[in-house]
Amino acid sequence: MKVVILNNAAEVAQYGATLFSKQINRKPNSVLGLATGSTPVAMYKQLIDFYKHNQVSFRNIKSFNLDEYLGVSGDHQQSYRHFMNEQLFNHVDINKANTFVPVGDAKNPIEACEVYEQNIKSSGGIDVQLLGIGRNGHIGFNEPSSSLGSRTRVKTLTQETIDDNARFFSADEFQPHLSITMGIGTILEAKQVVLLATGENKAQAIVDTVQGPITAQCPASALQLHPDAVIIIDEAAASLLENQEFFRHIERENQKLEQSLGL
Repeated sequence: MKVVILNNAAEVAQYGATLFSKQINRKPNSVLGLATGSTPVAMYKQLIDFYKHNQVSFRNIKSFNLDEYLGVSGDHQQSYRHFMNEQLFNHVDINKANTFVPVGDAKNPIEACEVYEQNIKSSGGIDVQLLGIGRNGHIGFNEPSSSLGSRTRVKTLTQETIDDNARFFSADEFQPHLSITMGIGTILEAKQVVLLATGENKAQAIVDTVQGPITAQCPASALQLHPDAVIIIDEAAASLLENQEFFRHIERENQKLEQSLGL
């Protein structure tokens, strides 16, 4: 697990966007796993800026999103399909026919989950999967107690997650308590996993992810099993980690190596 500690949220977004743009430029037909939430937005803005300055093209990219609310159609303002269109897809040259988000209003959600899994496999698997993390350590909508081998499925949201997301819904608006989410097993099959976290409120989740035992009580701790997981955090999110200077030292050495190799 590679842990990158940066000064602030802006640097986290810049680092994440640079990592994704390098992947796309190295493999123009990459399959990207994407995430919603407040933390990825800044990274998407940076990617849009790279695109506008002809530094990256999404023309041949295929993408799969982590999750979607169950019972919400793709054209609903609170849907994650709408979020992705507004925050990224509408602003770059990606073919929206190649962008996939779980179907929240599917007539048969169980079948829709199976189809989603098959779509990922038939596309050759995900090259880089973007993640955020909840205060309780959830990734996607894999809440604590989720199986570490789970696949795309319907999940019930915890009250904590419902409360955290309530700010996106008006008082008289329906807020879903169910979701469709990629499973932890699905996420771990991505060739590389990139997790972004900023702010002191994520510090405990980060220390549990990086230093804690691998346990379903902290779903993100399963990333310790991944051969290429990159955790990109600001100082506030890193505040509870031990050996912070060691992580910084490793990153400095990695940067020197990449520069010497021209990567």
